[in-house]
Amino acid sequence: MAHTVCLLPGDGIGPEVVGATKRVIEAAGVDIEWVSLPIGETAIEFCGSVLPERTIAAIAGHGIALKGPVTTPIGRGHTSVNVQLRKRLKLFAAVRPVRNLPGIKTRFDNVDMVIIRENTEGLYSGIENEIIPGVAQSLKIATEEACTRIARFAFDYAVSRERQKVTVFHKANIMKMSDGLFLRCTQKVHRDYDGRVTYDQLIIDNGCMQMVRDPSRFDILLLENLYGDIVSDMAAGLVGGLGVVPGANFGVGCAVFEPVHGSAPDIARKGLANPLACIMSGVMMLRHMGENQAADRIRDAYDAVLTEGDPAHLTADIGGRATTDQFTEALIRKLT
Repeated sequence: MAHTVCLLPGDGIGPEVVGATKRVIEAAGVDIEWVSLPIGETAIEFCGSVLPERTIAAIAGHGIALKGPVTTPIGRGHTSVNVQLRKRLKLFAAVRPVRNLPGIKTRFDNVDMVIIRENTEGLYSGIENEIIPGVAQSLKIATEEACTRIARFAFDYAVSRERQKVTVFHKANIMKMSDGLFLRCTQKVHRDYDGRVTYDQLIIDNGCMQMVRDPSRFDILLLENLYGDIVSDMAAGLVGGLGVVPGANFGVGCAVFEPVHGSAPDIARKGLANPLACIMSGVMMLRHMGENQAADRIRDAYDAVLTEGDPAHLTADIGGRATTDQFTEALIRKLT
């Protein structure tokens, strides 16, 4: 069955890793019509906006997109394109699987967790103002509707993937109203899943300490927006870094799949980027589309390349000397 997928190359190394992912998916034999769309700083030149309306309309219409990283200025300039995209398309759930990969040596074994992050509220609501010169404030937003929605998503995900436990990281001892609401909603939703999925909650500073002591104790982590952003990057460091962790953002009738790393403009167009995280995100996308056989073949192919550990086929960040194209070609050869 033919599929239509929106393709958003993004900024920096985005076009390279997205292009590699497109090649791998096509080599796996999946019939996709790709609709290329502008996003990020590269879109300003052609559309005058980092998030053109036609891009939003196309993703909403087709319901699925593969996206590369985009650049967000620090302390100045336009607001985060990712935050805008999630809010406009109501992509309320970010899902980031984190697991050990063969051939990549890390301090920990048996890491296999999924981080689920509320994607539309919290401090990332972007409500900031200067009260007086030299004094700024940011508002943290939490609503019962969004907290309940992400909790139900997490427990549904656990049941559908045969996962055993959902753990919430929070700071309700300090933020008693916002994080307290998040906890109360999660506890209430859990009652509908009691006996199928166990539930735990940890103050986030303790949770982070427990994670770096023994990450294998965690199954699914459920967090509000800011915590989820930070903890998911920390978790990636346990298994080899952001270059080996995929990501997806789900809404009602719409999903965007993307690597969680940045646009790395310093190595853009040099052939140094590791496309694995984007390829893994593509595998998540294929499963979402029902193309499980192709997804399995691609997963087995990159596992085989990593297991062999040939430096000529691995990029520098995972111990090799290969270019983006050389890694991609090695993976494609494993598909044939």
